[in-house]
Amino acid sequence: MMLQRNKYIDRIKPYISNPIIKVIVGQRRVGKSYLLRQIMDYLKANDHSLNIIYINKELYDFAAIIDAGQLVRYVEEQSKAGDNVLMIDEVQEIQDYEKAIRHFFAKNYDIYISGSNSQMLSGELATLLSGRYIQFPVFPLDYSEFCYFHNLQPGRETLNLFLRYGGMPYLSNIHLEDELVFNYLQNIYQTILLKDVVSRYNIKHVEVLERLVYFLADNLGSIVSANKISDFLKSQHVKISGSVILNYLNYINDAYFINKTPRYDLQGKRLLETGEKYYFTDIGIRNALVGVKTRDINKILENIVYSHLRAMGYHVHVGKKYKLEIDFVASKNTELRFIQVAYILSDEEVINREFGNLQKIGTDYPKYVISMDDLTMDSHEGITHLRLHDFLQKSAI
Repeated sequence: MMLQRNKYIDRIKPYISNPIIKVIVGQRRVGKSYLLRQIMDYLKANDHSLNIIYINKELYDFAAIIDAGQLVRYVEEQSKAGDNVLMIDEVQEIQDYEKAIRHFFAKNYDIYISGSNSQMLSGELATLLSGRYIQFPVFPLDYSEFCYFHNLQPGRETLNLFLRYGGMPYLSNIHLEDELVFNYLQNIYQTILLKDVVSRYNIKHVEVLERLVYFLADNLGSIVSANKISDFLKSQHVKISGSVILNYLNYINDAYFINKTPRYDLQGKRLLETGEKYYFTDIGIRNALVGVKTRDINKILENIVYSHLRAMGYHVHVGKKYKLEIDFVASKNTELRFIQVAYILSDEEVINREFGNLQKIGTDYPKYVISMDDLTMDSHEGITHLRLHDFLQKSAI
């Protein structure tokens, strides 16, 4: 039985049968294939006359389709008079697929494609089909979906499981214990690294790439620079240029495995060119790589809040004003939200620091402090305190 991820279905429904290409993107194993199948079921239920052509490049059945010419021939052989729907999963595995997509778009096919690399939206597809496609990012399960998939009630114990194991959908088929879960997540990590990074970009220094990923996992939410990484690698007796490090960072970001989060200068109202932070798409994979340590709780909470903001549809940056740093500046349309993340508001010093940073930025946009406290504090000078448990069940703030 396929469990529904209704928030994604609802986002796609308004564009069904419209002359626009639906592009579903995200890290491997976050559920893009199941989402395509759920869209297929929805289409069949509402119009039995549709001819749906489905191609999944992860299946051996479609191994022969390796370029645009073979894709065109296969699809035209499967096409019928009337309305045709074309669905291609992991489309980036087909060379020059953009030319075939343009061909079938011109013939009024209803097109849905998915991919695990952000570069699939660059180059010819973006140039030739500009304005004719819409992107739908898919993320691991959010907290509410985690409860639904695992048939668990929201609460502190369930929240701790979510913080530890993350939201990869297949975990609903695995007993939630460290050995089983972390073994599965490490296998996903190896698959992403091999298929979406090493093979795609012909990486020669695989060990360096792996050390880079472990460095990011251990320095979650810290400002990262090529020089800082280079110094770390030198301490590991590995010499590699800063340009190669930057390329590797871009490759794993393009695979949706990590998320590069630039800093935004609140004073100059511009993105800063250096000193990004990196967050993992799935916190469970990060934990499977480096373990869960007590001292890492603030890092983990920061990653969880970042991921939920992205899943709610916000663009997210790190805020900076002079020497002041705001954990997250979340934007949607023209609206901004300012967010600080803390583990526990344990004393006046912590409260003054977290609320004080938000007070100093001088804006009327909503501001929030999110923590794992059991009780919610009263609003403080217009700043709202949210328990993490409550925040993670919201669809917007």
